[in-house]
Amino acid sequence: MSTELRRLRNYIDGEFRDAADGRTTEVVNPATGEAYATAPLSGQADVDAAMAAAATAFPAWRDTTPAERQKALLKIADAFEERAEELIAAEVENTGKPIGLTRSEEIPPMVDQIRFFAGAARMLEGRSAGEYMEGMTSIVRREPVGVCAQVAPWNYPMMMAVWKFAPALAAGNTVVLKPSDTTPASTVLIAEIIGAIVPKGVFNVITGDRGTGRLMVEHPTPAMASITGSVRAGMSVAESAAKDVKRVHLELGGKAPVVVFADTDIAKAVEDISAAGFFNAGQDCTAATRVLVQEGIHDEFVAALAKAAAETKTGQPDDEDVLFGPLNNPNQLKQVAGFIERLPAHAKVEAGGHQVGEKGYFYAPTVVSGLKQDDEIVQKEVFGPVITVQSFVDEEQAVGWANGVEYALASSVWTKDHARAMRMSKALDFGCVWINTHIPLVAEMPHGGFKKSGYGKDLSGYGFDDYTRIKHVMTSLG
Repeated sequence: MSTELRRLRNYIDGEFRDAADGRTTEVVNPATGEAYATAPLSGQADVDAAMAAAATAFPAWRDTTPAERQKALLKIADAFEERAEELIAAEVENTGKPIGLTRSEEIPPMVDQIRFFAGAARMLEGRSAGEYMEGMTSIVRREPVGVCAQVAPWNYPMMMAVWKFAPALAAGNTVVLKPSDTTPASTVLIAEIIGAIVPKGVFNVITGDRGTGRLMVEHPTPAMASITGSVRAGMSVAESAAKDVKRVHLELGGKAPVVVFADTDIAKAVEDISAAGFFNAGQDCTAATRVLVQEGIHDEFVAALAKAAAETKTGQPDDEDVLFGPLNNPNQLKQVAGFIERLPAHAKVEAGGHQVGEKGYFYAPTVVSGLKQDDEIVQKEVFGPVITVQSFVDEEQAVGWANGVEYALASSVWTKDHARAMRMSKALDFGCVWINTHIPLVAEMPHGGFKKSGYGKDLSGYGFDDYTRIKHVMTSLG
């Protein structure tokens, strides 16, 4: 007996709609491998409608006072808290994540981040006026950029939606947001929540595939395109946006080095690094998945890390003992398994290295040692619960290997030597350097990388600034 699939819909101009041509895609729960919903496969007509709604709503939203936008965002944050269990249920269907961890590790920071940007809305100011030419006064205005086309990823669908819409709305922009085609459920629910608070057209959600995202970026209406996703996707967005010189905000892949020196407390480092590497099945651009260990403690560290991996559980969302759930989709499972299958002969799988269970897309916590700097698994983003380990001799070699990848998002250094930690934080070419920890984020501090990890910042005042433009106004005193 077949179960009827739930129907998700676009949210455009204050109302829920099917795709104009009626096309849909099935949405699969990665914990079961079974479809639970359908979502619109939005095309040109849907993108046109969403962009028109956002453009129509923009002048009035732009002209609201910062206090009014702050009030709206605070109401959104309160509504997220009030409807937290609904958001959690939608996100767990999206991703298969553990229910308890979604409740404790995602809802509180999301609410806090919305409230941070509510406060930032009232800091939207230019520099003070001054006379830089005789008889002339100059002022600087900071203004919203306009309509923002935003594309969120599937690893944190709910939280990444917050990182997109909160600064954009706070700055006075209007939004057309597209979730990943594999994880639309929580974003559609977010549209319902926000739609009850802001004027129609200010916040719009359309679902669809890569082609839908391309139509959004190529559309003439948006002044800005923002994406969190793969390097390939980011390059495509930048290329498309260049055709009409759109502003682009990119948060792309990562390959975070975790540099562990011989004076480190091994037990604490292993505990923290294994959690930061395996959390969310390693599907995190900042995950602690590329460990460089000084040769004097290498063997002891690898043994302890392999033991930690063996004791780490993956499983169904309602299992309170699991650290992480499944990989998001069958293609991602195939990609992760492929890295292990293609390992060179000199590599050794110390733990894991296999799929778990017969349903869903679960993969065992995996540790691989014996690797060289030019190995594929060291150079390319796995985006799975796989931690690689290399042995280095000294600080100079550690820096060279840590920086010797095309990504530059996040990194960490583990040492009791303060001077060494400061030297490393300067030498590491990454947008974030953690010292004796890995992965904590706060709303007040910027998140974003260099090189092929993209450009622009999320969170913080810097992330807020990215959704504004600067205008010089000069007036004659005569």
